[in-house]
Amino acid sequence: MKYEALNPEIFVKNRERFISRMTNNSIAIFVSNDEVPVNGDALYHFKQNSEVFWLSGIEQEDSMVILFPDNPDPKYREVLVLVRPNELKEKWDGKRLRVNEAQAISGIKTIVWLDSLDALLQPWIHLADNIYLDSNENDRKASLVRTRDYRFIDEMRSRYPLHNYLRAAKIMKELRAIKTALEVEVLQKAIDITDNTFRRLLKFIKPGVMEYEIEAEIFHSFLSQRATGPAYGSILASGDRARTLHYVSNNAECKDGELILMDFGAEYGGYCADLTRTVPVSGKFGRRQKTVYNACLHLHNYAKSLLRPGITIIEYTDKVGEEATQKFLKIGLLRKSEVKNEDPENRAYRKYLYHGISHHLGIDVHDLGTRTEPIKPGMVFTVEPGIYIEEEKMGVRIENNLWITKSGHKDLMKNIPITVEEIEALMKK
Repeated sequence: MKYEALNPEIFVKNRERFISRMTNNSIAIFVSNDEVPVNGDALYHFKQNSEVFWLSGIEQEDSMVILFPDNPDPKYREVLVLVRPNELKEKWDGKRLRVNEAQAISGIKTIVWLDSLDALLQPWIHLADNIYLDSNENDRKASLVRTRDYRFIDEMRSRYPLHNYLRAAKIMKELRAIKTALEVEVLQKAIDITDNTFRRLLKFIKPGVMEYEIEAEIFHSFLSQRATGPAYGSILASGDRARTLHYVSNNAECKDGELILMDFGAEYGGYCADLTRTVPVSGKFGRRQKTVYNACLHLHNYAKSLLRPGITIIEYTDKVGEEATQKFLKIGLLRKSEVKNEDPENRAYRKYLYHGISHHLGIDVHDLGTRTEPIKPGMVFTVEPGIYIEEEKMGVRIENNLWITKSGHKDLMKNIPITVEEIEALMKK
């Protein structure tokens, strides 16, 4: 890992939270992600299963976390399973964790080697009445590939068919949505790295620069600050390309008179920042660009004012839609007749704002959490309204990350330049 060692209390508390939700005499087993082949003998960069990381902080492949709080032997109530270090493999792929290193990262005292697990696991299973297994229940999941967690479910059901199986993911969806203060400290570090990078970009962007050159600056800045790298594929969309929400080609020239929409964030300590800013390539907003940008900033600030405990994301999105309708009327994007005759299922404002306003954020960029239940303190959300105008070949989006508190929220990106005046002043320098 490139980042500095995290406080293991993050993972100790996370395990305590999950264990407190387990039924009596139950065992919970979490398995790491697959190492996925690209072509030939090459592998994609390994990314740890989010649940395994949330519980242990371990990023190494072939890892498992086993929780059995009612195990008669206290030694085995929390177990971290690791691949046994192999001298030959380490010559090729690098050092693997030793016992003391894994204990320091995770706070788990008992380390079991994967090649000796079966002899221990079977008697534990026989002692338990219920088995919690994990699956990917993120609402945005789209993959049809049968991943390791689903294959492990099949294996366990085949070997132990008479046990009662329970969904770990249902608990995880509730727990991971609520971030502890220790988690937010790590997230804030990812945000601060992103802040520094954005300020660097404001001095770098000018007419003639290529989008991929900006991407290179982002990557360099992230790594030089000990981030793992980008939390997701950076979106660097100048001109009309900004209307493509997930534009990642990043291969065009940034031209004088255009805006460039930049959606990027650092990953640090397993947690993801998610920032969007839209800036003028020349360093100064045109008159119409300023009008549209300030309209988007108004929606951004209005949306932030709504994000507090008790409201649901659906209710919140509807309210932002009402405000967007009024704002689009004022800046000439909509006519009153269009609003009056709009389809309730496809409202008029959706022509210019065709995505959601917020999503949960954490270990995953689109993190686990509910859209239908009331927002609770501890949740972290993005706030990212946009305005996309095909006729003017323009797209603007502004995004910050908010931590919900008992009385409202804390804007974790409050120090990042956001107004027209701040952006222009920094670009002038």
